Amino acid sequence: MGQQSRDITMRHCINCCLQLSPDDVQTQQVSCRGGSHHGRQECPVCKAENKIVFRVDSKQMNLLAVLEVRADGNESWGGFLRFKKGKRCSLIFGLIIMTLVMASYILSGVHQELLISSPFHYGAFPSNPSLMEGENPSDAKEHHHQSSVNNISYMKDYPSIKLIIDSITSRIEFTTRQLPDVEDLKKQELHMFSVIPHKFLPNSKSPCWYEEFTGRNTTDPYLTNSYVLYSKRFRSTFDTLRKAFWGHLSHAHGKHFRLRCLPHFYIIGQPKCGTTDLYDRLRLHPEVKFSAIKEPHWWTRKRFGIVRLRDGLRDRYPVEDYLDLFDLAAHQIHQGLQASAKEPSKMNRIIIGEASASTMWDNNAWTLFYDNGTDGEPPFLTQDFIHAFQPDAKLIVMLRDPVERLYSDYLYFASSNKSADDFHEKVTEALQLFENCMLDYSLRACVYNNTLNNAMPVRLQVGLYAVYLLDWLTVFNKEQFLILRLEDHASNVKDTMHRVFQFLSLGPLSEKQEALMTKSPASNTRRPEDRNLGPMLPVTQRLLQDFYGPFNARLAQVLADEAFLWRKT
Repeated sequence: MGQQSRDITMRHCINCCLQLSPDDVQTQQVSCRGGSHHGRQECPVCKAENKIVFRVDSKQMNLLAVLEVRADGNESWGGFLRFKKGKRCSLIFGLIIMTLVMASYILSGVHQELLISSPFHYGAFPSNPSLMEGENPSDAKEHHHQSSVNNISYMKDYPSIKLIIDSITSRIEFTTRQLPDVEDLKKQELHMFSVIPHKFLPNSKSPCWYEEFTGRNTTDPYLTNSYVLYSKRFRSTFDTLRKAFWGHLSHAHGKHFRLRCLPHFYIIGQPKCGTTDLYDRLRLHPEVKFSAIKEPHWWTRKRFGIVRLRDGLRDRYPVEDYLDLFDLAAHQIHQGLQASAKEPSKMNRIIIGEASASTMWDNNAWTLFYDNGTDGEPPFLTQDFIHAFQPDAKLIVMLRDPVERLYSDYLYFASSNKSADDFHEKVTEALQLFENCMLDYSLRACVYNNTLNNAMPVRLQVGLYAVYLLDWLTVFNKEQFLILRLEDHASNVKDTMHRVFQFLSLGPLSEKQEALMTKSPASNTRRPEDRNLGPMLPVTQRLLQDFYGPFNARLAQVLADEAFLWRKT
């Protein structure tokens, strides 16, 4: 707000008299009653009306209202002083109330109702200065104006919410989790451990093995697959698998064998961080084959029978249903193995990937299936089971500024009434819920608390990258991770993809193949209707920066890279 005049003066007919000297009071009277009296002049401000008048930024206004002073024409100022005690007290009380109201408006920063320039100036908050994609300048101006108005309104809540964040920050403690024994894992997943072997084929980069198929040639191998039973959109995918199945069996000693495979690498997170775009580009590489479904969510949800947690539990998806998703890739690996049968030492270069963005963080099912852990912490996590079978797995993580991730997540998943105001209110509520948990439980217990996660109106916990990564590092080595930033990927796709190729030891691409992979438009970008909502409020952004700051600092420390502080995104 620019410098404006703050000449606020109150004039009443009484005040006009106060401007006279004591001698003048005896000889001159000022009237507010409008009559024609000798020796009395009309108040030029009141225009013969009983008012309390303010001048605010050179504009005249009648504030609160009317403190009426009734005076006879022959009364002097001394007559006013001889008011009854009750009237004098009423006048003084009215002036006190008026002063307190003005002070409360000014001090709270809500100055528009009084048209007073507030003496308090809030500092500018970081925001994206560029126009949003698909926005024209007039839309941006409209968003900016509305954001400014709402931001000022919410600023008065900032100190109280900041106290909540300070309370959370004071209780943050990154502790090392206690790892479960393999025998305890087996007790939880007896069937899984009976299906997946301990050793895999030595000449396949992906973990594969041959399994006897006991069905007849008229048997539908996918008849009972839960993915096709519970989702119509997967039926065409499984039609393709059926057609290819019988031509890719191996035969020996009168028996049929099928090749089973697990992924060589996992893109484990995070949601709304560019994992879909990375998946779409990476699958163009001829040596990379993904699951038939982009995000099976088997490790985190389907093996527990969770499709949508709010819909309750269904039958658990057995591990065979998950392995079916890699059959097309297994067919190609099988063909390669058969072709190189005379060269058993030749490595098959095809690698299988899986890209469920829930793998890194979603352990919400543990309270439904596992006994309560220590002080509310889960006794088993997803990575424990993956590591039990694939201790050499490669793991790719794509992250972005958690503040922007949360807003993108909100815009994508919220069904109605989306707005910057609604987002602010949901963030505030989520922070309060998270603090309530932290008052009684550890950081890890709150992050993996299913009840809390379902209660929070926005997925605040998904952006606590340091907590999840540290827990994954308790079972996997740091060298098995490739941690990427969406901001870097968006600014230089070619460099990101080269880093991925090197990490996965993929062969080089032709110039044409690389151009197709790196120059294609980004996948899963923000929808036009969501872009039209504009950015989050600056005050919301500041609150979230305060909240995520300590977690970003720990992440940057673990990765020895200050870019993960997201000071400049």
